[in-house]
Amino acid sequence: MLKSANDWKMSLIGTLMLLVAACSSPNLQQEQAAAPAPDTSTTYTHRRVLVPNNSARGRVLDRNDSVLVATRPQYLLSLPRRPPLDTLALGKLLGWGPVATKQRIADALPYEEAPAGYPVQLSLSKAEAERVKAHQKEWPTLKLTERMRRVYTTRAGAPALGYMTSEAQAFLRQAGRYRRGRFLRLRNGGVEAYYSGLLTGHGGILHPLLDSAGQEHGTWAADTLQQPGQDLHLSLDARLQAYAESLIGGRKGYLVALDPRTGEILCFVSGPTFAANTLTAPDQAGVRAKLLESEDMPLLSRPAMLANPPGSVFKLVNAAVALQLGAITPQTGFRCDQSLISCVHHHPMGKNLTIGLQYSCNPYFYQVMRNIIDRVPDSLATDTVAARHANLAQWRRYVRSFGLDSVLGADIPREAPGFLPTPAYYDKVRRTRHWTYRSIYSLSIGQGEINLTGLQMANMAAIIANRGWYIRPHLVRSVGDRGPLARFTEKHYTLVDSANLAALVPGMIAVMQRGGTAETSSLADVGITVAGKTGTVQNDEGDDHATFVGFAPANNPQIAVAVYLENAGFGATAAAPCAVMVMEKYLKGSIAPKRKHWESRIKRRAKLD
Repeated sequence: MLKSANDWKMSLIGTLMLLVAACSSPNLQQEQAAAPAPDTSTTYTHRRVLVPNNSARGRVLDRNDSVLVATRPQYLLSLPRRPPLDTLALGKLLGWGPVATKQRIADALPYEEAPAGYPVQLSLSKAEAERVKAHQKEWPTLKLTERMRRVYTTRAGAPALGYMTSEAQAFLRQAGRYRRGRFLRLRNGGVEAYYSGLLTGHGGILHPLLDSAGQEHGTWAADTLQQPGQDLHLSLDARLQAYAESLIGGRKGYLVALDPRTGEILCFVSGPTFAANTLTAPDQAGVRAKLLESEDMPLLSRPAMLANPPGSVFKLVNAAVALQLGAITPQTGFRCDQSLISCVHHHPMGKNLTIGLQYSCNPYFYQVMRNIIDRVPDSLATDTVAARHANLAQWRRYVRSFGLDSVLGADIPREAPGFLPTPAYYDKVRRTRHWTYRSIYSLSIGQGEINLTGLQMANMAAIIANRGWYIRPHLVRSVGDRGPLARFTEKHYTLVDSANLAALVPGMIAVMQRGGTAETSSLADVGITVAGKTGTVQNDEGDDHATFVGFAPANNPQIAVAVYLENAGFGATAAAPCAVMVMEKYLKGSIAPKRKHWESRIKRRAKLD
């Protein structure tokens, strides 16, 4: 007890000593207040300093790093307006023949009846420009200029490469004057326009805080770093693109090839084809005028901007949806009842889905679709009209999951969405809610109101190749060294199970084998198993259109192809050969001797059209 009292006393004494010490020392707040205050009389100025972007516009390269488009010196030769030009002598100077010289000058004139002496500029190679410089004294009336412009190193890939808008003003003015309603549909800047900001880059912005003497005192906002122009590494294979264009040539249509594993576009052909530099070259005004006036509309990027009925290739999607909804099984058989719809193929009875696909039996798929639309759930047993509306809406929901009736989101300007009919659409066009399956049965064979683009057709084949998923088709596999845009790495899944999509593959393989609709297009002789589907689109205004979709190898798909040739007849004889030769060229590097005669015949036809 005494010890505790002593401890308490000692503690009290220590506390009193601390209080005395604190009172005798300066106060901390008073010490801070006594410090000198900062000089608030100085006025600071907020400045924004632009750092210019002096880098060259990025290059465009193919998947093998071959340069397709770059900013390089361009040599332009201005011809004298008076007196008349000796074209024979000019041709000798430049190393051109007399016919080539006259044609080059004609191509540079904006119209055929241009008066004599109309100003003309011709694009020259560096070697041709050197010859002009060496003989400048002998040709004082020729004016040679050099400037930096976008230069195309290939003729192929025009709709994919596009153009730099500032260098295509002459074309845009021409297009604006010709049939204004078609002007926007003919504009297609390709990757040059879509990725223009990344190709060009941008300058930086600094935000210094300056005093009256111009001295910096930090920054008043975050600085923006300078971004040089980025190179675009395309997924296109330049050699495959050129080869595919030689098969399409002057024919109306398209050919699109994808790598189904990545969504990368391997070739993107729109026919009739034209040279990639046509829309920007100063000496191509006459060629542009002919392209604008052509009724075949070669400037239209058909794979992205034009939607057409897909024909029998759409039976694949209908079969997949029917399997998912339980309307059929892979073993379901139907009689080839031509009282329902005509069938142009003579074949055995469609005892199962594989045989139905192998022979593309129209009555078989008429009944497949009928099982979807006329199915009456117990909840709607007394209202068949409501049941048909609900079934069509459900069918459309599953089909849309294939990326149809919507913009896929590819890196291509002005992509069209295509079209799938809705119940409300039929209510309006039929002027009644009491329409029946018989009035919409054309959906079963991919005709009527269905419209798909070439990108969607190729993507549809890629989905089946992947057994139910896809990555958005895209042309650029890498921006600089950073890879593609993020949205081109994301997988999208359909509403159809992988097992139901896998059930289509045996029938697609059978299409390419003995007895199938495309048996003559088999690549079995070079060890490639192709899975495909032919189609023929009825056309009331002329010859039918030929279609084909497929992928190879069937069990390890590396390429998916869609082909559409207008007024070409049967898909088996016109579209399928083009598709399989592109597959063989990509997978093997060359065409087997067995198909060389096909190749020659198709290329001749492509040049004639």
